[in-house]
Amino acid sequence: MKINKAYKFRLEPNAEQAVILNNLVGSARFVWNQMLAISFEMFAKNEFINATNLVNKIMDLKSNPDFAFLKSSSNAVSLQQKIRDLASAWSRFFDPKVHARLKENKKKPKKPKFFKLADGTEIQLRPLMPQFKRKADGCDSIRLVQFDKYCRIEGNRVKLPNGVGLVKFRKSQDIIGVIKNVTISKKSGHWYISFGCERELAEKPVHSSKTAIGLDLGITKLLTTSNGETLKPKNSFKANQIKLAKLQRQLSRKVLFSQNWKKHNRKIQKLHHHIANIRHDYLHKITTSISKNHAMIACEDLTVINMSTSASGSVENKGRHVKAKSGLNRAILDQGWGMMIDMLEYKQQWQGGLLIKVNPRYTSQTCSQCQHIAKENRQTQSKFECVKCGHKANADINAARNILSAGHAVLSAEGGCNKGRPMKQKTSDIREKVA
Repeated sequence: MKINKAYKFRLEPNAEQAVILNNLVGSARFVWNQMLAISFEMFAKNEFINATNLVNKIMDLKSNPDFAFLKSSSNAVSLQQKIRDLASAWSRFFDPKVHARLKENKKKPKKPKFFKLADGTEIQLRPLMPQFKRKADGCDSIRLVQFDKYCRIEGNRVKLPNGVGLVKFRKSQDIIGVIKNVTISKKSGHWYISFGCERELAEKPVHSSKTAIGLDLGITKLLTTSNGETLKPKNSFKANQIKLAKLQRQLSRKVLFSQNWKKHNRKIQKLHHHIANIRHDYLHKITTSISKNHAMIACEDLTVINMSTSASGSVENKGRHVKAKSGLNRAILDQGWGMMIDMLEYKQQWQGGLLIKVNPRYTSQTCSQCQHIAKENRQTQSKFECVKCGHKANADINAARNILSAGHAVLSAEGGCNKGRPMKQKTSDIREKVA
């Protein structure tokens, strides 16, 4: 069995190395934008867009006299990987399953945007299409494959190609496995390096615990377990919302793309990065604790993108309670439910456990004792009292117990697909798959 993991560390280049790295990520961003423009031309002509067709066009860019800087300030391997990422983005756009999920999300239609082709015609940019990258976004990256050929690690330093040399990084833990690729990224003014590793195990891991638990996700309480335990949310965005709004008002009064505007925009990016780091760290801690202590975890299969849909409606049909729904949407997105479920999923596979996603329908209206379903059972947000058997309990704890029962039903059912769905793994910083 093989396990793929990624180890991410803070990279600390000196001034000269930072200049070279900036040139590398800038060239990769430039090639992405150029190839995206070419792919729009191919899309308008109904030509087939795949990685091979796009990668073959890189040499045409390098041979262009106007783009001579690509020969000295870019890495050929990283440019190919960037174009392969672009091809993957196009494949997601052409995936009918993705568009089917998009139709379920009834968002307010936005003003259409257009891209002008070389012949003067315009094509409308559709949802899920790859987008152009801007330096002002403050997030760039390159990926290098064949680590043994181009890079090596010496203690807490890593040797990088293109004259970068040995760069110090904060090695907070040991890197286990064979390094397959390296990703160098810049976010909010800080450099990071991620090592993609592959490790082989002689046999599938067996979880040390034999217990099962159900999780009910919420806003006032981030997690409520079937054991009666609760975890408070961190609400990192809400804690910094006033400060962020103040910075954004100050930014709006500055001349667009001036030096003061860029300086102030970097402050906003750093604050967003700080908010995300708080949320990410908190979710890692609680998911690690839950995964280590329970062999089976049952949770709701929530579609967060639909739950956080705007209520503003359209010009013909005005929305209701728009301001209240907007605040609810911010609170939902501040919790990071999707990220938390993803973390539980791959950590359970590391531990040899199991994560089961169940249909959340009626879990808050069902009595965990007699299974009677009625809207009147949920009297208030926190109080549950069954109108049939008289069972009283906290509403969130009752829902968590129903989720656990539904998880057992999915596990015992043939194929496990009657109330849940097959597990599909998606991770952000650390990715793992079992082969």
